[in-house]
Parts: sequence; structure tokens; C-alpha cells
Amino acid sequence: MMRPRLISILAVLVAFGSLGYLVLDRMGRLEARLGEVGVQVSAIGTEARTAADAAARASERSEDALLRAGTAEESAREAALGREEAERIAARAEVTASLANDEAREARAELERIEAERQAEIDRLEEALGGVVETRRTAVGLVMSLGSDAVEFAFDEATLRGAERELLSRIAGVLLTARGFSVFVYGHTDDVGTDAYNQILSERRANAVRDYLVEAGIGPAIIDARGYGKSSPRIQGTTPEARSQNRRVEIGIVDVVLSSGVDREP
Repeated sequence: MMRPRLISILAVLVAFGSLGYLVLDRMGRLEARLGEVGVQVSAIGTEARTAADAAARASERSEDALLRAGTAEESAREAALGREEAERIAARAEVTASLANDEAREARAELERIEAERQAEIDRLEEALGGVVETRRTAVGLVMSLGSDAVEFAFDEATLRGAERELLSRIAGVLLTARGFSVFVYGHTDDVGTDAYNQILSERRANAVRDYLVEAGIGPAIIDARGYGKSSPRIQGTTPEARSQNRRVEIGIVDVVLSSGVDREP
């Protein structure tokens, strides 16, 4: 009687043993799978952190790029303003240069007009004075030479005689019509006597002519008298003819309009 029951019990135990084994095996595989899942979750976490770091760095780069873009935009605006200001300055400079060129052309035209007028006046004076006394042209005006054939000073004298006064009156009449000129009177002597004495004598002769021209109406402010003694003879030599020619007075007419800043001594 007991054998069949024993066999049944043994069969049950065997069945439960197989089931236990299966359960244990299933549990083992689940634990293994859980381990794999844990590794995968850990890897995913690492990747997520890496992605988050990359996103953060990308955000920083984006912010930097935005800042640089803003700085570049500001720089571009400043550069544009600078270009506009430079263009305005260039435009003003161009206008100023144009005005300066216009003024320069007008100034040159005015100077040419004045030069033409002054040359015409010098030509007129040269013609008028040349009919009275020997006259020659210089770079700044005219020179009249009053030698023995015009104003003849006696030996050791500085006195004007009647004929010389009449000649100087005619010269003064021409000079009174002139404007923009200065008059220089130069006295000279022959070679007889000392340097010091002849210097004084030449100054007396120059002053005698100057004083007469002032009496004739020439303004004293425009006449300058100087003496050169025997230092500048007109004719070299000691003959009576040479000495007579060297005892002379020269009158220089200098254009003060065109000779500004130039040595005005004719």
C-alpha cells in the first residue's frame, strides 16, 4: 500500500525540484540582465553627463559668439561712423581746396593785372623822363644820371645853379604824376681828395638835389638821400673829362608796389 504513495511523493519532489531549478535559473538570468541593464544605465548616464557638458560648452561658445558678434557689430557701427566722418572731412577739404584754388586763381589774376599796370606806369615814366635826362631801366625801376651834361657841380661845390634847378623842376613835374614809387638820390664825387672828405661832399650834393625836389612838391617821406663819395665812379680815369662825369647825382625811381621784400636800391 505504501509503495504507490511513496512513488507519488517522490514524483512531487522531483517535480518541485525541477521547478526550483527553473526558477533559480530564471532568476539568475534576470539578475544577469539587471546587471547588463545597470551597466547600460550607467553608460547612458555617463553619455548624458557628457552630452550635458558638451551642451554647456556649446552654450558658452554660443554666448561668446554672441558677445563677439555684438562687439563686431559695435565695431562695425563705429567703423561706419568713422567712414562717414572721414567722408564729411574729405568733402569739406575738397570744398576748401576748391575755394583755395579759386582764390589762388583770383590772386594770380589780380597780381598779373597789377604787374601789367605797374609795367605800363614804368614805361610811361621812362618815356617821359627819358625826354628830359639820361634814363636807364633797372630790375626795380629807373635811374636818372645827372652828370656834367645835366647837373654840373663845380669842383668842391654842392650848390645848384639856375640850369640845374630848371632841369630838376621838369623831373619833379613828371614824378608828381607817379604813384607807388620811392625816390632815392645818390651823390658822387671825383677821385680828388680823401675818402672822408669826398663822402661828406657827396652827401651834400645828394641833399641839395633832395631839398630842391621837396621844394618842387615831392613828399619828403618818399625821398631818401645818400652819399657814396668817390667809391663808385661812373668813368674810370683821372682825366678832366672823367672827373667831370664822376661829379654827379643819380636819382633812382623804385616801384614799391612790386618790389616788396626786394633790395630796392637801383
